[in-house]
Amino acid sequence: MFFDIATRSAAQLSRPEKPIQSLGSFPRSICLSAPARMSVSSNSQRASAARNARPSNRPQTRLGTWDLVRLVGEGQLTSVYQARPMGNSIDQPASYAVKVLRPEWQDDSRGLATLARATLVGRKVSSPHLVPILAAQLVEPPYYVTMPFLEGTPLNEKLRAQGQLDLPVAFWIARQVAQGLEALHQGGWMHCDVKPGNILVSSRGHATLIDLGFARPLEEKGSIADRPVLGTIQYLAPEMLYSALGGDIRSDVYSLGVTLFEMLTGRVPFDAEDIAELANQHRQELPGDLRSLVPHLPTRAARLARQMLAKEPLRRPSLADLVNRLAALEIETFAERGTVDRGGLTAAAVGRDS
Repeated sequence: MFFDIATRSAAQLSRPEKPIQSLGSFPRSICLSAPARMSVSSNSQRASAARNARPSNRPQTRLGTWDLVRLVGEGQLTSVYQARPMGNSIDQPASYAVKVLRPEWQDDSRGLATLARATLVGRKVSSPHLVPILAAQLVEPPYYVTMPFLEGTPLNEKLRAQGQLDLPVAFWIARQVAQGLEALHQGGWMHCDVKPGNILVSSRGHATLIDLGFARPLEEKGSIADRPVLGTIQYLAPEMLYSALGGDIRSDVYSLGVTLFEMLTGRVPFDAEDIAELANQHRQELPGDLRSLVPHLPTRAARLARQMLAKEPLRRPSLADLVNRLAALEIETFAERGTVDRGGLTAAAVGRDS
């Protein structure tokens, strides 16, 4: 029910994701991931999860107008607490999540900038497939943002447990994420860190794209060498690594293509121990043949994934086209659904509201 800092591909469970630390002429940089654990669901699931979560016997901690009921996870940058509004009875569900900047980052402008960016995007752009930001305290420390406390399991954990997903489920999740990206694009933003660890899937299969702290305005140009906070290299588009102009929303399409490839096969298309080698694979090498890896995959599904992973951004599909083609593939492959519930994400749920 939570997401980890270090996402791992199903085929490489012993090796963590590779943040960009050194890449040719690029300066050394650090990867500030989202909090280690955070839950994200439908209103009924959220209320049920909140009612079932009771505070411990130790006194509650108060932060601003919030009673912090329990710590649900910590990451490099933030700690996340389940919370309820101050003054509410302990019998009331703790229906909120408060993400607090860790003390060691309170005086670092990068940490505050990440929270501020997530707040701006989360309040400006609305979509059922993007995590909303309800409130924020960014004027003086301690800095924090408030979100709904939503039930969900990170996609990377599902892939770690299952290896790969049934075809209609993979297309269903990818389509929902594409819809979230489409809302971001319409709002003038790109996500910049699309990966399984940033996709929360509820028990009914609703997918939510989270961690908006890496988001970037579409008009902002510049390579990742200009950015102190970076995404995860297994999923970054080649232009994000090498272009002086950086990427645009089509870079998110590429990252979603890597994620779709992993959902279909259980492994990422590019992987290497050496960071520079991995970056070069994104730039020059072709991914494995999906039809060889997944023989029952429809030809047009393999074609779509290949287009999403095109080295040249102009060759990738638009988000509107991507949503339509993924929806068609959901329908086409519905008969491929599994008969065993693997973690509450069988294809039998496909077609429900999402």
